[in-house]
Amino acid sequence: MTTNNTNKEQVKLRRFQPEDAEETARLIAKTLRISNSKDYSTENIEANVASHSAEILTERAKRGHMYVACEGPKIIGCGGIAPYWGSTTESILLTIFVLPEYQGKGIGKQIIQTLEQDEFFLRANRIEIPASITAIEFYKKMGYDYKNGIAEVDEEQLCRMEKHR
Repeated sequence: MTTNNTNKEQVKLRRFQPEDAEETARLIAKTLRISNSKDYSTENIEANVASHSAEILTERAKRGHMYVACEGPKIIGCGGIAPYWGSTTESILLTIFVLPEYQGKGIGKQIIQTLEQDEFFLRANRIEIPASITAIEFYKKMGYDYKNGIAEVDEEQLCRMEKHR
């Protein structure tokens, strides 16, 4: 058994590039299949994997700002921010994932902090996150709360969370 001694100083965040799409899609698929398996059915997870293909990630990056967290050349996490339905006063955080073996090491926090310095965050009065059941507690620690006080999941099996600025 090997241990992962990643420390936050070794992890660098940078903007997503089209050539990152395949590796990022694999990272998301692995994370969904491992980390989210306790909260979601295989059918739900595989539909989510399909909705995070390399092609879809590349298109999503054109509508907002995607970032990747890297340890050396390896992509170990990702996250994005975009205008919420084209709004200039609301934004949405999307596609926030950290490889299972790197979770609990502050990488997710680094991703959120980077997204919260992005121009789409800074111009927004309200930021929404469609949170997986798996990530609700993490987002609460990062200062997000249930949208309109509703703590239940919606038809997409996501919990809508938000932060007001």
